[in-house]
Amino acid sequence: MTAATKILHRNLLVYRRTFRGSIFSSFVTPLLYLTAMGVGLGSMVTASGSRLIGGYEFTHFLGPGLMAATCMQSAVFESTFPIMGKIVWRRNYEAMLATPIAVRDILGGELLWIAFRMVLISTVFLGVLTLFAIPRSPLALLGIPAAVLTGVAFSAAIISFAATQRNDAGFAWMFRFVINPLFLFSGTFFPLSQLPAPAHWLAAATPLYHGVSLTRGLILGDDTLLAGWYWHVSYLVAFTGIFAVVAHRLLSRRLVS
Repeated sequence: MTAATKILHRNLLVYRRTFRGSIFSSFVTPLLYLTAMGVGLGSMVTASGSRLIGGYEFTHFLGPGLMAATCMQSAVFESTFPIMGKIVWRRNYEAMLATPIAVRDILGGELLWIAFRMVLISTVFLGVLTLFAIPRSPLALLGIPAAVLTGVAFSAAIISFAATQRNDAGFAWMFRFVINPLFLFSGTFFPLSQLPAPAHWLAAATPLYHGVSLTRGLILGDDTLLAGWYWHVSYLVAFTGIFAVVAHRLLSRRLVS
């Protein structure tokens, strides 16, 4: 067992005591979203005569986007208060660094843990989408790793941010002015073509846009949406790699210096 997987194992042991509470919410949250916004709001969109990309029903357009966006939100939460707690409040990382475990192992283990959580969340979400008959091809199974990659990309960036904070006050600003706008304006609820050109290009430069586009194309099995899949994957992998390096440096400065 490598040092990073030991960190993952430690988190799994903790999760074993609390997982029962998350199973219910992991299923109910996408169910409520799709019922309220997909079916409820979707009926109003259909009645208005509005057409989405590819002529899809609003529920079919919304569901895959919500899957990627939910992974983003969950990964961000896992990378804020829990990381802050291990740095400042409980000082778990100080205890770990007193062993042969290094900062890179801590970061690798946390990213593995985030990936594991995203696998669970996206798998349940895809199951709920299946109840609504949204997936249209076997490619839908690849929507799980696409959503997982989206969450891990955000996790690397948010861990970098958490490593610079002395308390949790900055998280409220981050959720309010970064995460919530991304959730609303990255193509999850409506096509970016409806935005003014500058806002369109700005939103298209965000990682959530690439995660939503990739996940939606795979779940709907739409060749048009998947035309730029390699660009979406390359962006998310590069984003993750860059911020993993940044997170390692900032954590090292915070924990070792």
